[in-house]
Amino acid sequence: MTNNTPVLEIQDLTVALPKGADRPFALEGLNLTVNSGEIVCLVGESGSGKSLSAGAVMRLLPEPDVHVAAGSIRFNGQDLLAISETEMKAIRGNRISMIFQEPMTALNPQKTVGWQIDEVLRLHMKGNRAARKAHAIEMLNRVHIPDPVSAYNAYPHQISGGQRQRVMIAMSLCLSPRLIIADEPTTALDVTTQLQILKLIRELQEQEGAGVLFITHDFGVVAEIADKVVVLRQGEMVEHGPAAEVLNSPQHPYTQALIASVPALTPPPAKPVSTMPVVLKGTGLNKTFAARGGLLSGKRKAVTAVKDLSFHLHKGETLGVVGESGSGKTTVSRIVTRLLEADSGAVEVDGTDLLACSPRELRAMRKEIQMVFQDPMASLNPRKRVVDLIAQGPIAHGEKPEKARARARDLLELVELSPSAATRFPHEFSGGQRQRIGIARALAMEPKVIVADEPVSALDVSVQAQVLKLLADLRDRMDLSLLFVTHDLRVAAQLCDRIIVMQKGEIVEQGETASVFADPKHEYTQNLLSSIPGRDWTPPTRNTDAA
Repeated sequence: MTNNTPVLEIQDLTVALPKGADRPFALEGLNLTVNSGEIVCLVGESGSGKSLSAGAVMRLLPEPDVHVAAGSIRFNGQDLLAISETEMKAIRGNRISMIFQEPMTALNPQKTVGWQIDEVLRLHMKGNRAARKAHAIEMLNRVHIPDPVSAYNAYPHQISGGQRQRVMIAMSLCLSPRLIIADEPTTALDVTTQLQILKLIRELQEQEGAGVLFITHDFGVVAEIADKVVVLRQGEMVEHGPAAEVLNSPQHPYTQALIASVPALTPPPAKPVSTMPVVLKGTGLNKTFAARGGLLSGKRKAVTAVKDLSFHLHKGETLGVVGESGSGKTTVSRIVTRLLEADSGAVEVDGTDLLACSPRELRAMRKEIQMVFQDPMASLNPRKRVVDLIAQGPIAHGEKPEKARARARDLLELVELSPSAATRFPHEFSGGQRQRIGIARALAMEPKVIVADEPVSALDVSVQAQVLKLLADLRDRMDLSLLFVTHDLRVAAQLCDRIIVMQKGEIVEQGETASVFADPKHEYTQNLLSSIPGRDWTPPTRNTDAA
């Protein structure tokens, strides 16, 4: 519990950006206090300075380009900016620890989980190897990893995303730090794993009495665990206070706008599309990934990703595919677009079975069904200008380059991007803008069906709301049909007319979104819905004038 003893005190912190950046300071005059036993959530959109705040506390800023220009950072009364790097190394990882956003990037893929936890213990803890190993396995057990000994001997790629995040938490807590900094630790996790991780951080924080600085853009997460909230906008603190006050009566227009962007959990009524023709139909789909492994990793069992799955999608309808990681959602999206071959079954687009098409026939059918990928940066060629990225599909299908590029510019306007964007490269855009480019590229082929695989999962809540609104508008204007894959049930509630709920490759429940949300029949669906962070928090009436 909170005892009002400051663990972290940030006063008038200003972090300078390099010359030529969009603004001179990443952070300007930040004041923030984290007490022992308290969770303070630092909230804001991308570019607000959240992660650089954490970098400043950990003394991990990319100096000299980005550096602290003014202010103080006190940990247990000691100014971290005034001590030597040697002194900081003794504190970092020992008394102050950090849980990073992407564990697969933060963990060394060439070292086992056990080796990496042991590295932290070797640097800061006395004791022989056997004692360190016992302590590491005890920590893996405390973070509720099912088989701690097996996880200790595994490499990061051999365990799930949720387990990798638990390993990061075990590493950060193994020396009982006084301050834990968690940088978006649950962003890419499905709702049940997310809730487990949040409960785990709260549980361990209460046991150890540590202070937690929790960085997030998800107000559902804030409602679930925060004691206090600090809201950042372009480097400036615009609002702060107890979580209940900020969540239920936000004062600043920016905070009001962020909260207004949180998707409601009440689905709108489904559109009457049952009389419309079926444009996409999956029948009896099956996919098993064969057993694999080797001398080092050991034999791994065959995995049934999709089992006897059937569905249909009407013209102008959005069908959501929801479930946890490993449920088979993405496998379905890739089978439907034939980016992955099914073992058996049929996928019919307007009566033509894609799975039975020859390569030449499949090439022609690609015009009818297009995909928007989860990570636009990975799916857009970084060496091509935007206009060419959008036009390349139509050109490959025989359209004249001039006409295809002219249409590409029109499509940029349709997805609400400036015509000047046409001559720029993907890295010159924000994540939300890149996702709009991905949508424009899919629309360039004038498809009947768009398959969207987690297209908003990594976006800020306000950008997410804009992209969802754009997809809904385009669907209605162009009579598109959407197959929408997501683990975010708030998103599914707002966009999908019907949903299918998947578990271990099978559909366990399906129906109109409003009906499934109001009265879930299957235990798995009930568990998913009850795990939504902040489910019991009802945002205040949305302020339509907020900016």
